[in-house]
Amino acid sequence: MRFSTSSILLALPLLGAAAESPFEEYKAQFQNFLGQFGSYIPSPNRHDHADAAASKAAKKMDVLSLDNWKSTLYSPVKPGATTPEEWWVFVTGRNKTCFGHCLQVESAFNETAAKFATQAKAPHMAYLNCDDQPILCNSWSASPGTLWVFEMLPPPAKIDIYLKRFNLTTTTSQDFVKVYESGSKENFHLHDGYFHPFDGPLATYGAAVPVAYVLWVLNVVPSWAMMLIISFFSRSMMSRRMNNMDGQRRPAAAAAAAR
Repeated sequence: MRFSTSSILLALPLLGAAAESPFEEYKAQFQNFLGQFGSYIPSPNRHDHADAAASKAAKKMDVLSLDNWKSTLYSPVKPGATTPEEWWVFVTGRNKTCFGHCLQVESAFNETAAKFATQAKAPHMAYLNCDDQPILCNSWSASPGTLWVFEMLPPPAKIDIYLKRFNLTTTTSQDFVKVYESGSKENFHLHDGYFHPFDGPLATYGAAVPVAYVLWVLNVVPSWAMMLIISFFSRSMMSRRMNNMDGQRRPAAAAAAAR
């Protein structure tokens, strides 16, 4: 599913119907918005393959995207396995989703991944950047600064996911190492909500990604544009209703005149 400039431009004919409306200022802003739509809307699935390959080679850390996340998490799982493969996925972001506050904690996670790369029994490591992957983050209802621990088993086995939020400004690599060395999920939250990536109702019925796109559009489209669109649709419905009423009145008037 993609939202493109061409699909939004289908709304342009509606601008003529609002010529005498009190929304003239909104109309001008909307036209300007449409002209800049391609550059205004962020990519819902930005993935730098070269950067991902470098991260994999240097730190044995994968970069998750909307296209590869499920295959990546299942990749080390052997058929018939009864012991789960543990994945640590750190959710991060830049200016849009983390307001620039994730640099410290992301650096700590990257340093931890480099340490774990030399340990055979360490968890598999990956990160998810919500600035680059807003649809994937929305489909998980994932927020930056959170560690997701996946216990992966072969399908169709249930997947347990544990969440723990870390302080964005004070977390160090040693904090992640301590969590690993303790081997405990005591301070984690077991994820069992509607947005569970594997077993939640939205994922089960294939609605997670469509819902994520709706949330993304509501977030990126300015409020004044939504008001203008609603106004256009309201006027269109009212116009159709009036036309239908006129169509019903004319035969009745003609019949009365014939009498």
